[in-house]
Parts: sequence; structure tokens; C-alpha cells
Amino acid sequence: MKKASWTIKPKLRPDIYLTNNKRVTFYSDRDSISFKIKPNHKYDFIILLNGKDSAFTQIKYEHLKNVASHLDILKKGGKYNFSDNRAVLKFTYDSAQNPELLKIREKYKLDSIAGSGDELSKILNLLHWVHNSFVFNGNKELPPYVGVFDLMTKCYNGINTMYCAAFAWVLNDCYSAMGLKSRQVVCLPKDSTDFDCHSINTVYSKTLGKWLWIDPTNNAYVMNEKGELLSIAEVRERLINNKPLILNPDANTNRIYSVIKENYLFDYMAKNLYAFQCYVDGGGESKSNLLLPIEYRGIIPRTKSSNPKCTNNPDIFWANP
Repeated sequence: MKKASWTIKPKLRPDIYLTNNKRVTFYSDRDSISFKIKPNHKYDFIILLNGKDSAFTQIKYEHLKNVASHLDILKKGGKYNFSDNRAVLKFTYDSAQNPELLKIREKYKLDSIAGSGDELSKILNLLHWVHNSFVFNGNKELPPYVGVFDLMTKCYNGINTMYCAAFAWVLNDCYSAMGLKSRQVVCLPKDSTDFDCHSINTVYSKTLGKWLWIDPTNNAYVMNEKGELLSIAEVRERLINNKPLILNPDANTNRIYSVIKENYLFDYMAKNLYAFQCYVDGGGESKSNLLLPIEYRGIIPRTKSSNPKCTNNPDIFWANP
């Protein structure tokens, strides 16, 4: 089963799901519907929300050679311009002495959670704690809150749920509270009609001298064949060039569903590694920088800030703090 691998778009009539599978089942929290798929056939149905809001949906058989996979799209958009010297906004990072961060550090005993081991163990311990302390729901709004400390209080231990961006905000502030440099990264698809993106973190390791891929929603980090932790840029480059990638075996969603590498990296994240947005103050939805491949013209419509500073140069975008 591919969980959360397709997003309903009611404005499309029909909203077409292309497949070459022999059987397709759509699951929701209340119901399911299944079809036996035959070549050259279409299967129409309606997804209904609250008894009134409808999405006209269609399953259509399409031979694989006619369907561009998410990885194919990423590979076509793999090239950057390392000579692009357009100015971007300067990234800033909160001091660990920030009163809001001190409250988080003290209330949740982050020193004990991070432990007394090396830098990498602290980074991973904080990842696991945030993942295990909150519940993910990508379809539900956050409760009203003022600041990340308030959000954590209202969502801790499943009192309320959080979507992926909120997980990244929380972990970002936990890392900052412990003196680590971290950014929230919005990973974006190329498709302007696709409103599904994914927010993760990148945290800077002084030990390794680079940024690391950290996904608190899925308790995930990525390694090469030697077991070395990789950055977001390295994962993207390895996907494009068919190099080995290893996902940590305890990656999961809500401690219920295991995250499968093929679905997570080669499908879902391959779709969402086309472009990147980083908020310049580390987290939230403030001013931001946007990294685009040279193939793309304009600004990705999915970006949340109204006027991001664009660059085609990853060396500028992923510069060390």
C-alpha cells in the first residue's frame, strides 16, 4: 500500500489517477473503493467530503512507457547553474539564549533527551524525541497558537495533531535551543497543480562539515552505502545518478506504519525534490530563498511566501552557516 501517495484535487474534473496496476484501491479514514483495472478502460467515481463537497475522480490505465515517473521528472530537472550570482537573503539563526528557546529547553528537558554523546547522536536523539512526542495528520489544521512553545504545549502527546511543516518548526527550535544550526526546508514538486509538498529539516553538523537530511514527520534520515549521513543535496544528486541510498530502518509514520524506501525516496520525495524553499530565519513562514533547477522558469506557485529570492546556484542556497 502506498500511503498518502496521491492528493485529491477537486477543481480538476475529472481528477485522473494514471496507473498500470491490475487493481487499485482508494482508502480513506471512513471507506474504501476498489477497481479491477483493464487496458484502455476508465473508472469514474466521486469522493465525497461531509456529504456535500465532491471530487470527480477517474482511474485510467496507462502503459508505463507513457507515464513520466516522479524520478524521471526530477532527472530532467537535475541541472543547476553554479555561476548564478544573484543575491539571496541572508540566513539567520536564533541564539540558544533566546527566551522562547530557553523555555523549550527547560520544560522538555532537552539536555537529557539529547544526551551526553557526540554531536550526531544528539542530532538523532532530538529527531526521535520530536517524532515520538507528536502525532502527524496532514489533513487537519493546527490549533490556535502563539509561538512554537505554545504549539508544542497544545500538541504534546497527541492532544492535537500536527502536519509536516509544524514538525519541522518544532524540531528546528529544539535544535536551535541546543545550539545547533537548523533550517526548515520546504521540498517542492514541479507540477503547479500539485498542492502536496513536504517540509523537513536540515541541520548543520560541525563534525561532518555539512548539512544533514532530517525528516521528523517520518523519523527519517538517509545514508550512503558506507552508512554516512547525507545532506538533502546529496540525496537529490544520488537519486538523479542512480547511486545507492539507505533509509534508516526505524523510519515510520506515527509509530504505526513503516516507511518503505522505494515509496518514500524514489516516488514521494523524488516528486518533492524538484525545488526547495528555505525561510531565512530558520523556520516559520517569513521571507525565504528558493532554489530552482535551470529548467524551470518563473517561481514555483506552491511557495508560501509572496516574494522569495530565487537562485539556480545550490552552492549559494546550501552555503554553510
